[in-house]
Amino acid sequence: MKPLSLGFSPCPNDTFIFHGMVHGMVETPLVFHQPLLEDVETLNTWAMESRLDVTKLSVHALGHVLDDYCVLSAGSALGRGCGPLLVAARPLDIAGAESWKVAIPGKYTTASMLFQMFAPQCSDIVEMRFERIMSAVAKGDVDAGVIIHESRFTYEQDGLVCLQDLGQWWEQTSSQPIPLGCIAARRDLGRETINEIDRVVKASLELAYGDPHDCLPYIRKHSQEIDEKVVQDHIEWYVNEYSLELGEEGRQAVATFLQRGREAGILLQSNARIML
Repeated sequence: MKPLSLGFSPCPNDTFIFHGMVHGMVETPLVFHQPLLEDVETLNTWAMESRLDVTKLSVHALGHVLDDYCVLSAGSALGRGCGPLLVAARPLDIAGAESWKVAIPGKYTTASMLFQMFAPQCSDIVEMRFERIMSAVAKGDVDAGVIIHESRFTYEQDGLVCLQDLGQWWEQTSSQPIPLGCIAARRDLGRETINEIDRVVKASLELAYGDPHDCLPYIRKHSQEIDEKVVQDHIEWYVNEYSLELGEEGRQAVATFLQRGREAGILLQSNARIML
């Protein structure tokens, strides 16, 4: 079998999950190319081109590529109290959002779709890499910004205030955990290969849980944030029981999120199943 291409983000949750896999610590007949570590929006865009065999995706992006990709049961970022935040340099009234200029971390991110559902009246939206958003808000280049990843733990240090926890808004309106990201595989790889990829990802995560300190040099090498507590908080917030096994509750949360996106006119209708 030809080597498989693999992509995931340099964020601590992904490097924690994939450390064992990319360092040959999980036995498997599969062979993988050297992984590509890219910003999640880059990975989302590549998925539109079916560029990678196995890739991290925002759940929003998944809704655009369901005909080509299916979700693995392992590796997802999903939970409660861990969603994107809408922040500003000073308190603002949400009622005035129609006139705001808002930065989002990419067109196909889950954060983008959440904000569109939360404030559909806001049309002046600017895309930028997630690590630039807090600076743009602080400097007044935009009125507000939707932040993700490590930014959730550091925005107050930049003098910013939270206008709305979008994950909390989702939980209140849906009664479900927020599905942020997933690991997806090309459907044309076939069931046997996809099941083995799923097994390897889960085994890699179990290794990380068994010896978390072994992963730290790899995590720090790629993380935007060097503070050890921030890195640890990131992992604890975004890696959990849903990462080991999406389960029925997780699958239902993904399905509901995608259906809400279709109802909002953000996603096209699709009959493809989320998982094989």
